[in-house]
Amino acid sequence: MDRNLSLELVRVTEAAALASASYMGRGDKEGADQAAVDGMRKTFSSLSIRGTVVIGEGELDEAPMLYIGEKVGCGDDEEVEVDIAVDPLEGTTLIAKGLPNAIAVVAIAPKGCLLHAPDMYMKKIAVGPKAKGVIDINASVRENLEAVAKALDKSIEDITVTIQDRPRHEEIIKEVREAGARIKLFTDGDVATAIATGFDETGVDILMGIGGAPEGVIAAVALRCLGGDMQAMLYPMSPEEEERCREMNLSKEDVNKVLFLDDLVSSDDCFFAATGITQGDLLKGVLYLGNDRAQTHSVVMRGETGTIRFVEAVHRLDKTATLKEVIAKHGRNRS
Repeated sequence: MDRNLSLELVRVTEAAALASASYMGRGDKEGADQAAVDGMRKTFSSLSIRGTVVIGEGELDEAPMLYIGEKVGCGDDEEVEVDIAVDPLEGTTLIAKGLPNAIAVVAIAPKGCLLHAPDMYMKKIAVGPKAKGVIDINASVRENLEAVAKALDKSIEDITVTIQDRPRHEEIIKEVREAGARIKLFTDGDVATAIATGFDETGVDILMGIGGAPEGVIAAVALRCLGGDMQAMLYPMSPEEEERCREMNLSKEDVNKVLFLDDLVSSDDCFFAATGITQGDLLKGVLYLGNDRAQTHSVVMRGETGTIRFVEAVHRLDKTATLKEVIAKHGRNRS
């Protein structure tokens, strides 16, 4: 894929972030999510790609969202076909409450190279580049902590594990504490926290726990670009999720199979982009500067070269046609 696509993807996540950011703290997570979708979809329509959404916000009958199977882009037959994974607003509860780490994310890979993960739970373990190859999702918590600590040349007491603050993780939290490692709990947004393992400045060394399978695939693209590592297993937690597996012709063996990074995203020719919506550990949130200007902070990665770019941009909301249209639609006409 064309290397220039990376900066085009930033335009997509920037539009989603800018469209939804004014909803911060307003308690309207559905409105914020729809604004992000509208901004992302509108910007996708101007990209010279032939894309199909394989991980999105619902099936065809939920067309107001970026649905699974939706075609995006305006590329001609000469363009490479790509699979697209989107989360226009990861952290709807975060933005509704004005909490940190809400982001807009997009991941792209050649057609057939992203796992078409069912909308269900997934057990995950993720690390950054320095611990690549040492994790084992079937090993105990202590064994993984010892392996990661050795790879990072740290003591277990200096390792920080990020875990979603949910009752289902009580046993993992107990085992991490018994091993002596530090814990950073998060409420929502496991794409952002998985990515954090790839950057020293976040202070996060390893992600453990059970979260959304679609989010797991999106995070896997970022970790592949970063040179990190991830293992996962589908983890149905209800009769409905078990039925979903059967509908996708997934056997018990398929569900119990360990999914390695190559299973989640099978090509280095992939891109990942994210823009902060609320202030976060890695990305700054959208900042309104007055006079119809707003500042965004994004990261974009390319798997083939391992290039990681941080992009700060100042936008004129009254001069960008896409943003004017989306903002006006959501009752915040700034012109």
